[in-house]
Amino acid sequence: MTNHVKQELCASIVQQAPDAILFSDREGIIRLWNRGCELVFGFTEAEALGQSLDIIIPEKLRARHWEGYFKVMETGVSAYGTKLLSVPALHKDGRQLSCAFSIVMLKDEKGTPTGVASIMRDVTDAWMREKTLKEKIAQLEKGA
Repeated sequence: MTNHVKQELCASIVQQAPDAILFSDREGIIRLWNRGCELVFGFTEAEALGQSLDIIIPEKLRARHWEGYFKVMETGVSAYGTKLLSVPALHKDGRQLSCAFSIVMLKDEKGTPTGVASIMRDVTDAWMREKTLKEKIAQLEKGA
């Protein structure tokens, strides 16, 4: 398989994946937004490209997010490269989502971070079921 064919294959997989795959540059500006992002967050590619990640970050979490993001861009070090994270996110219609995701930090030839790719999945339904079960268990333990 030639490099060109591999690149086309990778691009096709990323674009067609049902999981949200996005890339944001050093400043947190969205530069890649696949079909999965549209399914998860509701914004079209045209609406998201060139926008800040703020469009999917709940307002109350933005300061903390940006503090960590810029520290990672400055140091090139993240504790989250191999861990699955869960965070609240925003849908275009204003609904809050629960998303599980992993990140890939991209660096230039000098090792300087150029941005972060995120692979995200909406786990809101599972999160709600777990929350309901925990509440029921708490009620049962209280009544026992």
